[in-house]
Amino acid sequence: MTSSTKFLDHGLNRLAYEQIAGVAPGVMFCGGFMSDMTGTKATALAGHCMEQNRAFVRFDYSGHGASGGRFEDGCISQWRDDALTVLDTLTEGPQVLVGSSMGGWIALLLALARPERIRGLVLLAPAPDFTQALSEHELTAPEQASLTRDGRIERPSQYSQQPYVITHHLVQDGKQHLLLQAPIAVTCPVRVLQGMRDTDVPWERALILVDRLTSDDVTLTLLKNGDHRLSNADDLDRLTAAVTELCQA
Repeated sequence: MTSSTKFLDHGLNRLAYEQIAGVAPGVMFCGGFMSDMTGTKATALAGHCMEQNRAFVRFDYSGHGASGGRFEDGCISQWRDDALTVLDTLTEGPQVLVGSSMGGWIALLLALARPERIRGLVLLAPAPDFTQALSEHELTAPEQASLTRDGRIERPSQYSQQPYVITHHLVQDGKQHLLLQAPIAVTCPVRVLQGMRDTDVPWERALILVDRLTSDDVTLTLLKNGDHRLSNADDLDRLTAAVTELCQA
């Protein structure tokens, strides 16, 4: 079995994806904000699924990686719809969703939209509601003013030479998809991996998420020395072990 980049038409954009044929339940990877499907976690997961003869798909959201569209035109609604299109079009049967950072938010939204399709969730440093946290707690007063006046700001990224682009549209659209203020009606098994040295998503936020999930089968693993990437060898072993557990459940 091999995988190669293909494209799926979705609205005005073409979504890039790579797919491996295999047994069910399949695995679908949802990446993070300004990330793409060539990252360490997605690549390691692809290799693991290939070894296990398990169906797997990874993709780039609109404006990310090899997909069409401009990043600054995107928002949570768009990227959720991208992921739903991949789920509905490219996968069959039950799926284990793996969501990294913003992809954890997207995976939760997919589980709410297609509960009958989702076998379980593996969430890595999940960042639901990050647009609200950014707007209310992280942006400085000058950044807030620039965001309102210019419709966008740029913030340095420790993961790329390219800055993060934050738009007013992204923040406003995110308000439609906030999850942490009320119970989250996700009833499938959920495994959360969270680093305690994560400077992007405080580990305390993972406790709030676990409390809000209505599923009784939720496990949170706090990694004392883990950062936001969760991409070292031990972290990847934990990721593949969690995926294997949910696939075999």
